[in-house]
Amino acid sequence: SDQTNNITPVPSTKIFEYLTGDREISGSIAEINGSYPESGLAINERCKELVYVLSGNGQIITESKKRSFEAGDVIFIDRNEKFRWEGNFSMFMATAPKFLSDQHIIVKE
Repeated sequence: SDQTNNITPVPSTKIFEYLTGDREISGSIAEINGSYPESGLAINERCKELVYVLSGNGQIITESKKRSFEAGDVIFIDRNEKFRWEGNFSMFMATAPKFLSDQHIIVKE
């Protein structure tokens, strides 16, 4: 836990990225209280993302649907899938390959 990169991309979101040095996979914990992104949808152009909801509840919104989730649920986001998180929750995210911010973009809905 002492080797984390603390990121606040928007006021509603805090991310604690674990710095492992591995290029194939990365992990982080995110706390969302509101929505991320605040407007539009996010896209990981290279990473797949597997999420485990640690606490709280919310919704994931994609282009085609809106799904509710709660603590204990697992969510898979494929590369190039457009999504937005809404709610008050914390989650563990594993990304493969390693998450790099230059491959993460925000687009209008």
